[in-house]
Amino acid sequence: MAAGAYTAAGGSPLLQYRNSSYLHVRFNYLVRASQPPTQMRPALSSNKGSSNSITEKTSLIMKDYMEWSKDMIGSGGPPCWFSPLECGPPVKDSPLLLYLPGIDGIGLGLIKHHKRLGRIFNIWCLHVPVTDRTSFSDLVHLVEATVRSENHHAPRRPIYLLGESFGGCLALAVAARNPHIDLALILANPATRLRESQLQNLITLSEVIPEQLHPSMVKMLSVPARVAVAIPGSVHPLQQAAAELFRGDVAFSSYLSVLADVLPVGTLIWRLKMLKAAAAFVSSRLHAVKAQTLVLSSGKDRLIPSLEESEKLRQMLPNCEIRRFNNSGHVLLLEADFNLVTVITGANFYRRGRHLDFVTDFVPPSTSEFDSVYKPYRWMEVAFNPVMISTLENGNVVRGLTGIPTEGPVLLVGYHMMLGLELVPLVSCLWNEHKIVLRGIAHPLMFKRARVGNMPALSMYDDYRFMGAVPVSAPNFYKLLSSKSHMLLYPGGMREALHRKGEEYKLFWPEQSEFVRMAARFGAKIIPFGSVGEDDIGQMLLDYDDLMKIPYFKAGIEELTGQVEKLRNDTEGEVSNQDVHLPIILPKVPGRFYFYFGKPIETEGRKEELKSREKAHELYLEVKSEVERCIGYLKEKREKDPYRSIMARLPYQASHGFDSEVPTFDL
Repeated sequence: MAAGAYTAAGGSPLLQYRNSSYLHVRFNYLVRASQPPTQMRPALSSNKGSSNSITEKTSLIMKDYMEWSKDMIGSGGPPCWFSPLECGPPVKDSPLLLYLPGIDGIGLGLIKHHKRLGRIFNIWCLHVPVTDRTSFSDLVHLVEATVRSENHHAPRRPIYLLGESFGGCLALAVAARNPHIDLALILANPATRLRESQLQNLITLSEVIPEQLHPSMVKMLSVPARVAVAIPGSVHPLQQAAAELFRGDVAFSSYLSVLADVLPVGTLIWRLKMLKAAAAFVSSRLHAVKAQTLVLSSGKDRLIPSLEESEKLRQMLPNCEIRRFNNSGHVLLLEADFNLVTVITGANFYRRGRHLDFVTDFVPPSTSEFDSVYKPYRWMEVAFNPVMISTLENGNVVRGLTGIPTEGPVLLVGYHMMLGLELVPLVSCLWNEHKIVLRGIAHPLMFKRARVGNMPALSMYDDYRFMGAVPVSAPNFYKLLSSKSHMLLYPGGMREALHRKGEEYKLFWPEQSEFVRMAARFGAKIIPFGSVGEDDIGQMLLDYDDLMKIPYFKAGIEELTGQVEKLRNDTEGEVSNQDVHLPIILPKVPGRFYFYFGKPIETEGRKEELKSREKAHELYLEVKSEVERCIGYLKEKREKDPYRSIMARLPYQASHGFDSEVPTFDL
């Protein structure tokens, strides 16, 4: 492996070239190395300032993209790999990610994701110089040679192929030719279907008009970017139609301008024709793709029918999932509000080995990532305004989460509100106060389906998985304890979260202990807690018993239940009822949520004692009793809270600020 440094215009180190033996043999190409200067290239201008406008931020990203692209236009030679210096050195055992760009071939499509991706991947980007005329089949061989070489060096680690538009065709072609290699494909609006697309029209036009008119056709490409905001009345009708087509998609219209300004006419025509060959090549070989695949599909892709194509790929590929972004355009990776790392981790698509390990492969969120994922749920802070109460080791009860130990392993054991409504404020408050990531032990329905049916898409649970939820199992529980994590456990499970009328705050726990002895093995602190407030926000109209009396709903419940893995098959009683249903609830004027965390129960030094089933069961009953005590305490004390109703809280917040702490009952 040879390596050198490419120096951008102005003497700033931009990237590090990487060449495999394949490049040396096939192209007889040697990388030119230069001494990197001391001054690093400045950060993206999109990170400067405090603009809240997504459109403005996207425009700034496109400006950086254009500037960096022009820096690299002067590079000659054959296609090659480079690693952006912004990515930094990868962490140990990071999988390799090969980025395969669109028809621009520049390789800078991840420009706004370099730092985040660099934390978890070893990133190589493919660069195809503008003067290069390598065919699609030869590009496939180039990527394939790199994949095979790197797989030989690290056969137990997956290789990620991130293909954007044309790069999606390249990734699928390589996967089809190498089904024996562990590949993970991430396809961003792959251009595998050209029918009914704007690209097909451009390709057809380039084939029928004389070559001398190609520059005029390319000039028309840049029109949408230049007139997308305001269309002068003197604009040519064809130009006006093009501008209207891309109006509102700032990233894409700017991207067209980059293509027109950066790529020579001959290069653009060549690559449009190569894209046609690529789409035809892939369409005939999709049946051979066995790789795990994640398709990122934009709802406002005006260049290709991405939504329709993603569905086609899901049906044809055996291991394929889709994530839709309904308000995004074709150039998804360059949009300001798109975070690739949160999408990958939320989809449980990041792994370091052949199989996903929910514990060791978990990527803790950064503060900015947590804030971006939590943003859609902030309304719950106003609606529920949670009151958090915890108990110190000396028994004193305090407001806040001071009583929660910051060092793990810690096991929070509590009551599951209706539909798990308490999860968002519980997870967010622990994060905001202590930066603790709470690893929820969750039902398998959040992670997989026993068969295809009418269950909500797995993407509905991406935010929970992003924050560290793991499917319930003894191995996962063991690994979380051994990694000293903070864990959330609801022994009542689905039966408690889908309780019936009149069962509010009733525990549905198994008769036998399920967690005590393993917690003692690692000396975990067990914190029993109660949560109250679901009856303050809704009144149940139809519960499970009511729905089962109606044939239509009964058939639906049986259908949904058959699509998920059933737990506790060896358990008797109510807790074994795992039927999946959605009760019908009438909303109320929102009340308030309350959480009370009891005194931590130490298991350190009690490993031998709690090996006894009798002793473990005694502690299990003690934890259950504490949870019931916490619930009873909250139900009584909330009656004395003058700000229990949102109608009382809003005037207080209006006068004191919506970020102020609203008073509650006396402790």
